[in-house]
Amino acid sequence: MSDISVRPARVDELPAIGALTIAAYRADGYLPESGDPTGYAATLSDADSRMRSAELLVAVDTTGTLLGTVTIALPGTPYAEISREGELEFRMLAVSTRARNRGVGETLVRAVFTRARELALPTIVLCSSRTMSTAHRLYERLGFRRLPDRDWRPGPEVELLAYAAPVPTS
Repeated sequence: MSDISVRPARVDELPAIGALTIAAYRADGYLPESGDPTGYAATLSDADSRMRSAELLVAVDTTGTLLGTVTIALPGTPYAEISREGELEFRMLAVSTRARNRGVGETLVRAVFTRARELALPTIVLCSSRTMSTAHRLYERLGFRRLPDRDWRPGPEVELLAYAAPVPTS
């Protein structure tokens, strides 16, 4: 993972970030190949709004190639879904299909922990679709535990599971 770094996204990268996010969700079967009955693809592809209303991070390799992205939101902001005071929330974690199995997802989640420490926030929360079992394994390995009382349904066909993890002090 030493060849992967995480930094804030740049404006010139926004179209590529949106495309990477859509491609990652489609590759894992979380979005249909055509059509979008929920409208979520438009949200995923709108990296410009995420950059303006939240923190948008990217993982890159030593050549600057985009490998993945994650959106970080504070409670009460437009991209926050379940966070409360004292919690940092992350959403839309996506790894390029070409960069899978290189630790990119873990590196991005660890960057979220770093950001929470910088903001002196003791807890990180997230929501994940019930079907995202690969992501769930990563989250649990990194110390996230289920918060069933915060599970919710943004639509009749989608159930989101809530997770939380304490932020290590170092």
